[in-house]
Parts: sequence; C-alpha cells; structure tokens
Amino acid sequence: MNKVELLAPAGSLEKLKMAVIYGADAVYIGGEEYSLRAYADNFDRQDMREGIKFAHLHGKKVYVTLNIIPHNEDLKAMPAYVKEIEELGADAVILSDPGVYSLVKENAAGMEIHLSTQANNTNWKSAEFWYRHGIKRVILARELSLKEIGEIRENTPEGLELEIFVHGAMCISYSGRCLLSNYMAGRDSNRGLCAHPCRWKYYLMEEKRPGEYMSVYENERGTFIYNSKDLCMIEYIPQIIESGVSSLKIEGRMKSSFYVATVVKAYREAIDAYYDNPGNYRFNRNWLEEISKASHREYTTGFYLGKPTGEDQIYHTSSYIREYDFIGLVKAYDEATGIAEVEQRNRMFCGEEMEVVRPKGPFYVQKIKWMKNAENEDIRVAPHPQMTVYMPMDRPVEEYTMLRRKADEKEKG
Repeated sequence: MNKVELLAPAGSLEKLKMAVIYGADAVYIGGEEYSLRAYADNFDRQDMREGIKFAHLHGKKVYVTLNIIPHNEDLKAMPAYVKEIEELGADAVILSDPGVYSLVKENAAGMEIHLSTQANNTNWKSAEFWYRHGIKRVILARELSLKEIGEIRENTPEGLELEIFVHGAMCISYSGRCLLSNYMAGRDSNRGLCAHPCRWKYYLMEEKRPGEYMSVYENERGTFIYNSKDLCMIEYIPQIIESGVSSLKIEGRMKSSFYVATVVKAYREAIDAYYDNPGNYRFNRNWLEEISKASHREYTTGFYLGKPTGEDQIYHTSSYIREYDFIGLVKAYDEATGIAEVEQRNRMFCGEEMEVVRPKGPFYVQKIKWMKNAENEDIRVAPHPQMTVYMPMDRPVEEYTMLRRKADEKEKG
C-alpha cells in the first residue's frame, strides 16, 4: 500500500528541519519572491540550498511556492528565479496562474508542477484538464466534502495526485482568493501581503449617524463575523486516506517551529497507526491532546463532513488558545554525562517541571535540577532569548528535542 504523504509548512530553515525530523514526508517553502506568505521569514538562496540538501539527506522532498497572482512587473525576474529553483534541486513548484505555468514550462521543463488551491479546483473535469496539460498534482479547494473528493478521484487518471489540507487556519474567502485585505488595508492577499481583516472586530455605522457604532451580532456571543475556527482532521484519518488523496497538507508557514513539530508528530503517528493495521485502527485521544498544546483556535472539520454552519465560526475573540510554552530546544547531548546543551526559547527556572518531547515516542516529564550558562556558571534562571544553557536530563535525548511547560494562567490566550 502506497502511504499518503504528510506535507508540512516550513517558513524558515529551522522550521524545515523540525518538520523533517518530526516526521514530514515533504515540506513546502517560499522564496523571498512570489510566495503568498510575504511576512514569513522565507528562504534566501543559501537557506534554500541548505534546506533542500537537508531534506534530501533524510529522504524527504521540498516544494517551492510560486502561487501569487502576478502582475506584469512580477514576471520580469521570474524566468531566472525558476531556473535557479530547478538548479537548487527543488522537487516541485506550486503555482496557480497560467502565465507562471508557462514560464515554468519554458524555463524549467523538467520541473514537477503542483497546482495551488488558489486555482479553485472543485471538480474532476478541471483536475483532468490540468493533468492533460502537464500538472502532476492538484491541490483541491478547501470547499469540498470527502464525498466530492472521492468522486474526483474516481473520475481522474491514476497518475494525477490529489492533495488536501487537513490542519490549520481556514480562510473566509473562496480557496483564499480574497480582496478584503486589499480594500481594508491596501495589502494584496493574492500577492502575499494579507493583513487578515477577517480576524478583526466589526461594528455597524448608520449613514446619518456618523460616529455612532453599533455592534454587529450574528448571535449574542460577539462580533467577529468572519472568524473561522481552525481546521483539524486528525480524528478522521481513515476517511481521508480512503478518499484516495495522495498528500495531506498542514497549513502554517507563519507558525512557530514548536507548532510545526508538534502538529507534524501527531499526524505522523496517526497515519502510521492506520497503515500498521487498517482493519483495527483506533483513534488515540493523545494525538488530539498533543496538537492542542500548540497555539490554535477552536477546531472545525471545515467542509469535509458537510457545509459549515454558524458553529464553525468564533464570534467572541480572534485570540489563540495557548496553554503551553516552548522553553528550549536541545542542540546536543552528551551520553557520558547525561547533560544536554539547550537553546533557550522562553524564560525557564531551576526547579520547574517541564515536558521533554522527542522526535519519536511519547514525551516524559522532569524537573530542571540545575542549569549552567555558556561560561559554565551556575544560574537559577535563563532569561535571555536563545541563550545557551546546560542541564541534566533524566533520559537520553537527541538534537531537536523540544522542552515545553504549561503556560501561566495570565499568559494564556
């Protein structure tokens, strides 16, 4: 049985490495140009080269986004950029525009092409059309049910790969084609500059009563009328795989390394558990608990199980739920002494309890018994961002092991 691909976001070189180490089969990245996440760290040429090399050494793939809706000026430097992506060894490009498609075909004829969800593929005839024109994979629109996806699979060539989103933020607009940001903030979401006005709080003002703001209520809970819950399909892995798709995509190039690693690991375990014994697969609640330890909104199944209702919106806040802090990342471990070199990510203290999350296997809990700084001095607190700290570990750990703790009540939200 060919395993479905687990595809993870990578907004920076570190996030790429974390995604790969924690179980992604492939990652998608954006360069400094032509990506729909202009405010992600993104990849310069050196980082892209290093990231592709790292992924390939681990037997993983890298897809590069070219999914903006370009204007004339965007096309000038694109041919050279496309050639460079191919020379760097990227496994595919993700695009939505026919003009960009033509430029890739003209300048990197051997490059595999994936059609972005921005192209709004909602039916099998459209998918078949793109396949006949050389598209290897179609990333389906998020507005489809699992039933519709199954019908697309039944009516398209076996060689066409289908990719769907399974986790992350949902866009209020049709497959992400939104003009709201452009209108409200002068920032073009279709060129990577979305200001996320769908998360803002809105009021109503009557024309002849300027300055009198009335709350907008769909019900009595609040006024965030465009604010979708986050997609989460980890409870439906069998149904998703059996729909016939080739790749399960996690949204979030703007998310943290902690988020990427946490979510990837949970989905990796769920997918592997299904393939280990499809007939006796059982959902493990620990997987949902784990992904909920990363920053998130309340969850929805989107369109997969039926059309969303008012229950799939959040009316009272646009804030995230954040109940855990990422406090450190293991950079090295000395087996002889049991001491780890840790890069600090949030203030941590001697004596506090933390969860130790390794790339594989369950986490364990221990206290920070003591810490030393880079000068080998005893310290009680590690207050400086990304400072180097040494501490004893109760069990062996490896590079990229994450340290986390429950957030203080005042820090949640």
